[in-house]
Amino acid sequence: MPFPENTPPLPLPDIPASFTSADRALAARQAQEAFTRYERATLPRWWRYGLHLLLFLVTLLTTTLAGFSLRAGALDYVHLELFWQLPVAQWSRFLEPGLWFSVPFLGVLTVHEFGHYFAARYYRIRATLPYFIPFPLGIGTFGAVIRIKDRIFSRREFFDVGLAGPLAGFVVAVGVLAYGLTHLPPLDYLYGIHPEYRFYGAEYARYVYQPGQSAGVVLAQPLLLQGMAALLADPARMPHANELMHYPLLVAGVLALFFTALNLLPIGQLDGGHIVYGLLGPQRAARVSVLLFIGFIFYAGLGLFSLRSEPNTWLYWAAPYGFYLYLVFRRAVPTVRRALLLSAGVWLGQVALASAVPPMEGNPGWLVFGLMLARLTGIFHPPAPDERPLSRGRKVLGWLMLVIFVLCFTPSPILIR
Repeated sequence: MPFPENTPPLPLPDIPASFTSADRALAARQAQEAFTRYERATLPRWWRYGLHLLLFLVTLLTTTLAGFSLRAGALDYVHLELFWQLPVAQWSRFLEPGLWFSVPFLGVLTVHEFGHYFAARYYRIRATLPYFIPFPLGIGTFGAVIRIKDRIFSRREFFDVGLAGPLAGFVVAVGVLAYGLTHLPPLDYLYGIHPEYRFYGAEYARYVYQPGQSAGVVLAQPLLLQGMAALLADPARMPHANELMHYPLLVAGVLALFFTALNLLPIGQLDGGHIVYGLLGPQRAARVSVLLFIGFIFYAGLGLFSLRSEPNTWLYWAAPYGFYLYLVFRRAVPTVRRALLLSAGVWLGQVALASAVPPMEGNPGWLVFGLMLARLTGIFHPPAPDERPLSRGRKVLGWLMLVIFVLCFTPSPILIR
């Protein structure tokens, strides 16, 4: 790792007078061997660029096939078998709706990551190009990441690099949603997917969705989508909330908002953690991060256990869940005793609330993300040598990004009912 320009060079050690030329050569050879052993060789440029391009193309494929399934209202694995089951002449027919999802969605992710990249380059911080993460299930990807290869030396740099990504991605996501809401297809498009709705006309929702009836896979609507729909969408063409999955552009826009909000969670080294660290400083940011992480885990596991749970639930899952709570909270407090007490307190609170209000449930899927935060990225933000506070303009922008987080976040972006 090269040292930044503002770091003074380290003084050379004193060399004894009895140090002969042979000793010097031996010391130099040992130092070179140690360096070679611990310093990973840089890969050729064509290999690194090729890896980034390959990951992007594979992710484009998986998200396109995922978009095909999402349009049909299914949250499934990607159907690669369609390529050899269908004639080549029909590939465009099933890829087109998927591309209407994958291209804008990956476009937002790309702009988000390059926002981080160019902000890092502005401060002469080495960073890699985006690594896209394909996944053969669900929406076809786990997102994208870049790797910062140098130390960040100031609070302002942490703030600017962390904020640049979600701000850039948010602007593009709003553009995608605005275009999708102002270019909604007529209801005949929906009738082509659900021919039985044609009999009811524009009032299909009153007859199709009965109380207690299962609706399948439903896309949640963040506050920003609801406001934009009220301002921009034609009410005669705006689909019911249960039918949003059939509109690839809207799905891409809503999921882009969710990924933006996910990165803006003010915990640890997420983008939101960088922003809160810049706004509040190390000590107050650490308190906020720990409290929000505890609340996050509390919500995620809410409803898993209650006094009404089956005995088998307690018998087979109590021990693994208790161990999980210890694993995640051990990184939040300094001692084992406090971790055990915090785990017990959160669990008792979950059981008490779920028993008193049975309909109140969290989202167990967040437990995996919570484990990643606790054991991989960390709950606490690393300090910077330069702790000077931010300018007034940056502070206003930072609080604005936290408002954007509230407008974009939904506890469960995709619901299965």
